[in-house]
Amino acid sequence: MKNNTENTLKRVEKLKIILIGEGILVGAVGGLIVLLYRILLEYAGVWLHAALDYAKESPLRIAGWFAVLMILAVIVGKLVAWEPLISGSGIPQLEGEMTGQLNQIWWKVLPSKFIGGFLCLLGGMSLGREGPSIQLGAMAGKGISTLLNRGKTEEKFLLTCGASAGLSAAFHAPLAGVMFSLEEVHKNFSVTVLLSVMASSLTADYLSSTVFGMKSVFQFHIIQNLPQNYYWMILVLGIILGLLGSFYNWFTLKVQSLYNQAAHLNTTAKVMIPFLLAGVLGFIMPDYLGSGHNLIEQLTGGGLLLHMILITLACKFVFSAVCFGSGAPGGIFFPLLVLGAFIGGAFATFGVDYFGLDAVYVNNFVLLAMAGYFTAIVRAPLTGIILIFEMTGSVQQLLSLSVVSIAAYIVATLLRSKPIYESLLERLLEKRGIELPKNLGKKVIKEFVVAHGSDADGRLISEVNWPGHCLLVAVQRGGEEFIPKGKTKLLASDLLVTLTDERDCAAVYKEMEDICKFKG
Repeated sequence: MKNNTENTLKRVEKLKIILIGEGILVGAVGGLIVLLYRILLEYAGVWLHAALDYAKESPLRIAGWFAVLMILAVIVGKLVAWEPLISGSGIPQLEGEMTGQLNQIWWKVLPSKFIGGFLCLLGGMSLGREGPSIQLGAMAGKGISTLLNRGKTEEKFLLTCGASAGLSAAFHAPLAGVMFSLEEVHKNFSVTVLLSVMASSLTADYLSSTVFGMKSVFQFHIIQNLPQNYYWMILVLGIILGLLGSFYNWFTLKVQSLYNQAAHLNTTAKVMIPFLLAGVLGFIMPDYLGSGHNLIEQLTGGGLLLHMILITLACKFVFSAVCFGSGAPGGIFFPLLVLGAFIGGAFATFGVDYFGLDAVYVNNFVLLAMAGYFTAIVRAPLTGIILIFEMTGSVQQLLSLSVVSIAAYIVATLLRSKPIYESLLERLLEKRGIELPKNLGKKVIKEFVVAHGSDADGRLISEVNWPGHCLLVAVQRGGEEFIPKGKTKLLASDLLVTLTDERDCAAVYKEMEDICKFKG
């Protein structure tokens, strides 16, 4: 144990440089995996509509297509039963791993998530690819960490790098990949993690844009910036998004609970429900199948009447919840952006019809609603703002994006709606029980930033009630690092470096977060 601790502390001195190189490696490997996944999903959409067009020609072919869907459901059910942690988006699983509450087996998750996600989109389920892409990238990072025999501290950095690479490759949005991995996964903005994550995200984006020539998922431009006399509408939209985002979280968890209460249904039977629903919709409303990229194009292209926007919103909302609640491998990231876009489209179209809003600004509200709805549901406003900024390529939208995101954030918080991934993680842990990693002897180094107004801000180290089984090994301030002493006064923005056993990582993480967070 002594050697383990000494080696861990010595490696910290060179960790920044080491992690940049490893971040590039993870970005290359994880980016390639996610790009292959993205390409296959695009083919899945083409094959799906080709199969539906072929099946429509006779009742026998329709019956054959439903038989194919049942086969896909059985395969997906078997994959989920073999590796339960591929269920859903994969982001809660990653967050659980980061806090030491879950331990994913990377070589099982990678192939089963890849195949399962592909089959679900091939069958027409309304699921996103971004959550699975983040999990695939993270598991690539964990695989590299395992093969290089890295410790738990570096493994968590490489998990974050992989998550960033996954989102960057999936969206062609490197800055959003960096921000999401820091804001939602690592929950830390230290220089060490920032440099490695940027290296990973940019590597994946280079492969996506330069090597494979892929473009952004959403490609539509804002013709004119929204005048400030319409900003009152942005505030109203933000309030609506906060309300609807809270409802989305409640409804998604409610549908998941209904599936879980159906004890007589096994995993395969649960997955069959959305597959069958997708089969029915495929012959009635095929545009509702898949993640919804085609719906965005229809909306932003203009021509949809208000009642059609509302019908599409309602149908897509329910279908997405039924698909995700079943536990099928697929995320909510992309579908919730689609839903946000239609909320913004409905709001703007209503404004055009009844309040004299110029129709040229409809797409402005579509983009604003995507960011605000994402913020209300995930509670990651910076990621939402940067993601929309990268999709439009215009910094002139930042003020309006900030206004709608802040309004949606405040409303969702006042309604006490928990961030969706946090709620999903709690459900997952409740279902499985808290599973601590098997290797209890390894040491884990974590970094925490002292926030203004936190319990640690302005206090001596000796005055802070530190968690047990935790050693404060260093304090970084202004680029300098010093050994902490009892009389050392902590200041806001200080970076605290702790050392703990892997066994105690989850408990220590929660206590340290509580000590360092803003208390108001």
